[in-house]
Amino acid sequence: MESTERPGGTRDVSPGVVPSQAISRLIGSGGITASHPFTDGLIQPASLDLRLGTRGWRVRASFLAGHGETVAERLDSFSMHEIDLTNGAVLETGCVYVIELMERLDLPAHISAAANAKSSTGRLDLFTRLIHDGAAEFDRVTAGYRGPLYAEITPRTFSALVRPGVRLNQIRFRSEPTAPMSDAELRGLHGRDPLVAGEAMIDGGLGFSVDLTPREQGIVGWRARNHAGLIDLDKIAEYDVREFWDPVEPQKWGGIILDPGAFYILVSREAVSVPPGVAAEMVPYMAVAGEFRVHYAGFFDPGFGHRETGGSGSRGVLEVRCHEAPFALEHGQMVGRLVYEPMQEVPEILYGRDIGSNYQGQDLKLSKHFRAP
Repeated sequence: MESTERPGGTRDVSPGVVPSQAISRLIGSGGITASHPFTDGLIQPASLDLRLGTRGWRVRASFLAGHGETVAERLDSFSMHEIDLTNGAVLETGCVYVIELMERLDLPAHISAAANAKSSTGRLDLFTRLIHDGAAEFDRVTAGYRGPLYAEITPRTFSALVRPGVRLNQIRFRSEPTAPMSDAELRGLHGRDPLVAGEAMIDGGLGFSVDLTPREQGIVGWRARNHAGLIDLDKIAEYDVREFWDPVEPQKWGGIILDPGAFYILVSREAVSVPPGVAAEMVPYMAVAGEFRVHYAGFFDPGFGHRETGGSGSRGVLEVRCHEAPFALEHGQMVGRLVYEPMQEVPEILYGRDIGSNYQGQDLKLSKHFRAP
């Protein structure tokens, strides 16, 4: 791929998702800066982990800065009290918080960005979104943005103990103009490098369905317990699953009934693969004939589930919440789509081969904070 040097050390490159080596170049040229030194493991194959800073605020309501306004100015209207994270702070369920991030952007005019919750964040039902100065929508950063970043966090099921440096969301950069792969392009890619075993359901992206086949002890998923204990996000493999989750078993007719307001961890029937030259993102899915929604920690990095990185397909873990009425979920029911995008170039690091990937080759799996049941 051809590229030319630009002033400041950045380079003009073809459209597509920015790979790990180009993220490193953005850091080197000052396009991404931070209040604390960058540490190993922050750069992922096609994204950058964002870290909580030392200051946060409990706010009355979720908000966007809006055109011409800064988050700091809006906090004057919505903040209830300031929080110091230095020695740890508890984020309680049902409350909304805004926390400064360590990272700051000074993007080139052709680079935009999008953010999403990390996998472990979604599996704890920590609703997390990126906001920034002048933003008119969550999790989207316009090309050329220059300014600070903040995380809006609402724990929905478990209260969480957080400290500076905790990574709840990640940001993916795109060189404009870029667009998702069309269905025709996706079918071509599947023909060359299978995205799932067997026939692929391609319609507006790669479709996938829910797997309600019983596993060990008849379990098909987990349902979060109400009024469970506090989770320290720095502790890995620390907590007993049964203190926070109840097992879900299928009913006689083979499916399960989702209760309104309950939070479930289920798994996709398809084992998906993300080849090294592309990245993927889960798109929100709302059942047209039903009252449930599947939420996702949305980024799938190049190499996820791919044979070159030690994978043979990896299931997609589904974070499911039912809304107004109980809903009967059937085995094999369509629950979401995976949208693929081309990379600018193959990343120098790949998911599962070059980084400590917690979820390569996963099946039904809770977040890394829980001991294996």
